[in-house]
Amino acid sequence: MFTPIFFIQTMKSILIKDTTISERIDIVRSSLDFGDGECEGIDMEDMYDDYIYGRKELTEINMAFSRENAGCITAGELRETGKCGR
Repeated sequence: MFTPIFFIQTMKSILIKDTTISERIDIVRSSLDFGDGECEGIDMEDMYDDYIYGRKELTEINMAFSRENAGCITAGELRETGKCGR
């Protein structure tokens, strides 16, 4: 009888306390895969500078962005896909 073996990959923490600046730069670039670093007029690298340099966690930045931009775009306005909506 065949018994399947499952491998559980442990994800490394992305918290500021657990990463270096270099790792945080790689996390931002690889996670977002935003190509030229611009998304609908927002410079994504600048947006995440506070995380990269250890001032704010990713969750704080993303929550602030969501609060500031909530309701700015409605489904009817999404006729053309920008750089972010691959």
